[in-house]
Amino acid sequence: MTSSKVPQSDTDTGLTDPVRYPVSASPPVRTKRAFVLVLLTLFIPGSAQLVAGDRKLGRAALRVTLGVWAAVLLAGLLLLLNRSLLISIVTNPFASLAIVILLVALAAGWAVLFINTLRLIRPVLLAPSARPAVVIVLVLALVLGSGSLSYLAYLLNVGRNAIGSIFSSGPVIEPVDGRYNFLMMGGDAGDDRTGRRPDSLSVLSVDAESGRTAIISVPRNLQNAQFSKDSPMRAIYPDGYNCGDECLINAINTEVTNEYADLYPDVADPGAQATLEAVSGTLGITVQAYVLVDMEGFAKLIDAMGGIRIKAGGWVPMSGYFDEATKTHGMPLGWIPAGEQTLDGNQALWYGRSREYVDDYARIQRQQCVQQAMLKQLDPATLLSKFEDIANAGTKVVDSNISASQLGSFVDLAIKAKGQDIKRLTIGPPDFDASFSTVPDFDQIHDRVDQLLASASAGGSQSTGIPDDVMVAPGAGAGHIQAAAAPHFQAASLAGRVKTQQSPAPSDFTPVTTTPDGELITEEMLNQLKLEGNEPYISELVATNGQCAPL
Repeated sequence: MTSSKVPQSDTDTGLTDPVRYPVSASPPVRTKRAFVLVLLTLFIPGSAQLVAGDRKLGRAALRVTLGVWAAVLLAGLLLLLNRSLLISIVTNPFASLAIVILLVALAAGWAVLFINTLRLIRPVLLAPSARPAVVIVLVLALVLGSGSLSYLAYLLNVGRNAIGSIFSSGPVIEPVDGRYNFLMMGGDAGDDRTGRRPDSLSVLSVDAESGRTAIISVPRNLQNAQFSKDSPMRAIYPDGYNCGDECLINAINTEVTNEYADLYPDVADPGAQATLEAVSGTLGITVQAYVLVDMEGFAKLIDAMGGIRIKAGGWVPMSGYFDEATKTHGMPLGWIPAGEQTLDGNQALWYGRSREYVDDYARIQRQQCVQQAMLKQLDPATLLSKFEDIANAGTKVVDSNISASQLGSFVDLAIKAKGQDIKRLTIGPPDFDASFSTVPDFDQIHDRVDQLLASASAGGSQSTGIPDDVMVAPGAGAGHIQAAAAPHFQAASLAGRVKTQQSPAPSDFTPVTTTPDGELITEEMLNQLKLEGNEPYISELVATNGQCAPL
């Protein structure tokens, strides 16, 4: 005779609890329980084990979860209160390695919890129709949780490798007169060159507190450049780099690399350092660090960003071969039209490099515009979505003597600078006449640089008497100039004149897309004019291609 008495284990020990003991639960409850355990593991790792499995494992996992939440909260507070410290921690090679290892360990531990949760769910107890949905949700949760941590660890490791490849381990630099001054050089490392001969030189001067920025462009053909007082090259050229027409400022890099590298025994790139010293002495300021960009690799960085958007004032040729005998370019490889454009890497490279039909100063204005477009469009969303491509491209493009330990403070400054007006000065048109780079007046340069930096530091709180959207024509005693896309003009007509005039704001110009007769300018038209040898008319049609504004 069998007894109808319910087993003691089912009543006294609580085995009817459907969360911990799903055998006694109905199929709908088991399904609901499965989804709840998955969500608990996703949002509160360890809680599923605490309520339905190994409580010891659950408590240990919850302690880790709480510790991670505390670390995230602390990071959030640092982001609000001391952003540079947070960035310094993330970019420090040892701290970032520790974070990578920790993230990998957390991702692995989270994956173990998801697998353990699957065991707790006991799919064999689920209705056949519910099993695929539960498994799919668990896999998605695993990818969202553990997979995201793994990917974050991967990106952080890519970043730390890029930082190690690009930046130095040298000493920390201090601001001078409240500003950090960085020399930005762009050049090619061709087969016929030792090192890179920079074709563009710009000083990025940033206020150490506010991030207010000024850009000073130095033409590559500047003669008699002055070395700073502490430069070893001053002993070689005490009166300036004045050995003739070949002694242009952009030749210093190659000459020092080939002949005077022994003067810089502890410097990784003597040519770049000597160029930095020449720019410092020429401008009368202390330039503390340099960033050297290989222009051939520059296109890869633009492509990694997904291109840049600009408003171009005139058509720009992508120049073809150069005939040494006639000193003319052949048929262009293509043209970049006037108007609003999205440039890929190759187009952006040519847009900043081309100087056919116009002077070097139009090219400088376009280079400044490309730099602005990159800074403006490299937003957090772009950086995160294309981080690996940008980091990998950067290691092939950029070299710098900036210490990796200062990246935190400099990134913080870059964030502060974003969106603020940028003051500008060019040691040549439109701020000086076209002949100035051949016989520069360094006292005048120093005065103009001082005016510019004083205006940049004052920002909106003080006025220098010249609105930010006013262009000052070149001439002795003229005030500071800004506007990346100042209208093109014939420098010869301005030589010897001192005149102040107002002109449109940098982005307030109309791209030249038609001829004086109203005919639409096309690539076919420009190529036909080239075939006919009518280059003066092409020069007239593209004369405004120094105008540019980032979009």
